Amino acid sequence: MKIDRLEFLKKTALTAGSVMIAPSLSDSRDHYKSSFDFKISLAEWSHQADIFAGRFDHLDFASIAKLNYGIDAIEYVNQFFPDKASDISYIREMKRRADDHGVQSVLIMIDNEGELSSADDKTRMAAVQNHYKWVGAAKLLGCHAIRVNLFGENDPETWIKTSVDGLGRLAAFAADFEISVIVENHGSHSSHGKRLTEVIKQVNSKWVGTLPDFGNFCVARKNGQLWGSECIEQYDVYQGTKEMMPYAKGVSAKTFRFDDNGNEADLDYMRLFKIIRDSGFNGGYVGIEYEGQDLYPAEGIIKTKRLLERVRKNLS
Repeated sequence: MKIDRLEFLKKTALTAGSVMIAPSLSDSRDHYKSSFDFKISLAEWSHQADIFAGRFDHLDFASIAKLNYGIDAIEYVNQFFPDKASDISYIREMKRRADDHGVQSVLIMIDNEGELSSADDKTRMAAVQNHYKWVGAAKLLGCHAIRVNLFGENDPETWIKTSVDGLGRLAAFAADFEISVIVENHGSHSSHGKRLTEVIKQVNSKWVGTLPDFGNFCVARKNGQLWGSECIEQYDVYQGTKEMMPYAKGVSAKTFRFDDNGNEADLDYMRLFKIIRDSGFNGGYVGIEYEGQDLYPAEGIIKTKRLLERVRKNLS
C-alpha cells in the first residue's frame, strides 16, 4: 500500500515549522574546525533493566538524565513505548517533559518493526512502512534521526542489494521530514564494517548514515542467533569504527566494565576517539550506553561519562 508522504504530514499535524528540529549532524564536520569536541547524550538502553522492571517510567527519562547525571541530550528506545508512535498526545508529553528540563531529544532507536533487508518484497515493504510512524514521532520530538536495523537476509551480496532498497525507500520518506535514517552495527551483516558502508555508499543520500557502536561488531553467533549465544565471527572494532565514521551522524559509546583507573577494560577509548577525531567528526553527539553487569546502571553511566569527559579533554 502506497502512503502519500504529504498526506501523512497533514494527518499527524507535523507540518514544517510546527516543532523545533535538532540541527542536522550530517554537516557537523563543517561547524567545528578549531579543535576536537563532541556532545554527550544518554542512551535510554543504559537503564533498560530499570524500565523493564518498572523502577521508573519511560516518561521520566528526560528528568533522570538531567537531574541525576547532568546530561542534557537523550536517545530514546522504541521498545519502552512501542505502541505510542502515533499517539500524538503522548509524544507531545515526552517533548514537554524534555523541554521543561532543557533536554534535547537526539534520536529514537527502532527495534522490532520488521526486516528492512528481507529478500521478500512484501516483507521488506511492510518493514519500511512500519517505520513511517517513528519518523513522524522523531519529527515531533525534535530529534535529528531514527536508528534502524538491517536484518532479513543471510547471503551477503543479496543482503547488500535488499538493504539498499529497503533503506533507500525509508530514507526517501524520511527526507520530507528532514529526519535522517542511521544504521547501527547491530549484528549479522550490519556488524561487518565493509558490507555496511557499501550499503550506505550505494544508497547515496544525505539522509542516510551510520551510528558506530563500539560493542556490537559480532558478525555471527553460535547456532545462527542474533543475540545471546557465543560470538564465532568478530569484526575488528577499530577497523569497523574507522570504516563507519565517514558516514557517522552520531556515535554509541558502549561500556561493559572498568579497570581501576576508570578506563573501559576491554576497549581502548583513546584509540577509538583518535579514529573518530581523525575522521572529521566534530561537534556531534556521543551517546552513553552502559551494558555491564558489575555495576548498577547509574554507576556505569557516571563512570562512562567521566571517561568520555577525560578523553574529550585529552584530545581537544
